[in-house]
Amino acid sequence: MSKFDITTIKGVIPAMVTTFDENEEVDLKRGRDLVRFLIDAGVHGLYITGSTGEGFLMTGEERKSFCEAVIDEVKGRIPVIVHVGDIGTKKSIDLAKHAEQAGADAISSVPPFYYRFNGDDIYNYYKDISESVSIPMIVYNISLAGLMSNALVKRIASVDNVKGLKFTGREHDDMCALKQELGSDFMIYSGCDEMATQGLLAGADGLIGSTYNLMPDTAIEMYNLTQKGDYVGAFEIQKIATKLIHFITQWDFFPIMKNLITSYSVDAGYSRRPFAAPSKELMSKINSFCLNLKEEHKGQTHIAFIDRM
Repeated sequence: MSKFDITTIKGVIPAMVTTFDENEEVDLKRGRDLVRFLIDAGVHGLYITGSTGEGFLMTGEERKSFCEAVIDEVKGRIPVIVHVGDIGTKKSIDLAKHAEQAGADAISSVPPFYYRFNGDDIYNYYKDISESVSIPMIVYNISLAGLMSNALVKRIASVDNVKGLKFTGREHDDMCALKQELGSDFMIYSGCDEMATQGLLAGADGLIGSTYNLMPDTAIEMYNLTQKGDYVGAFEIQKIATKLIHFITQWDFFPIMKNLITSYSVDAGYSRRPFAAPSKELMSKINSFCLNLKEEHKGQTHIAFIDRM
């Protein structure tokens, strides 16, 4: 049973990277170190083994072992959402049941992909997984993928145990409409880091994103400002963060982000192929960009690792 009611799972929730060693094996020690770093930074929850966590590059057993290690390290201090998505319902149900047994507070899943599944297939995928456990399901919709319409999302939301939506897209008018229609107890999380403030303004209850591994302090500051009604102040910080996000997402993003986390915060390990490790030349270019950003904003970028450079 979840330690946290779904309506209390709000705020900044990093989509946590999975830590691999030099041989591409899951490194649980590095993972535990990263959990402690993020909790110490003040994040409000963790979302694990999703897209950012390279979950689809992991075996089921690897996903389970990482889930167990993270939940054990968290020790109930903040909620843990476990992504259990896969192409097949059977594997996702197995991962969902394991997540519940391990102590997860919620599960989440992208819709099944690769094959051309129809709306009924996708609805039943979520229904079957949700009914296999007692902890809540958070639907993960990447709107740019075009796999689920808003009408289908609303249909899935009618399933008893579906309690939230991770909305990764720039169509904040759609997010706003969904929040109004589905109600205050149906939680919506903005998944577009470069528009986090806009997502909160559109009614999101929290933020689930990749870059919060790298700059949790920045996201927390923006979130806190919006809770005080200072959207102008939050947006000024957002503009700086977005410059960095746009720059580093020109290349293989996850290995670059892990390199920066390792260089300036805590050892985040490596990524799995086919993601390629960034070259020294590329990282030098990225570090130069960060230093220029620091100079441009006179050391007040509101991005802790850059301001420390």
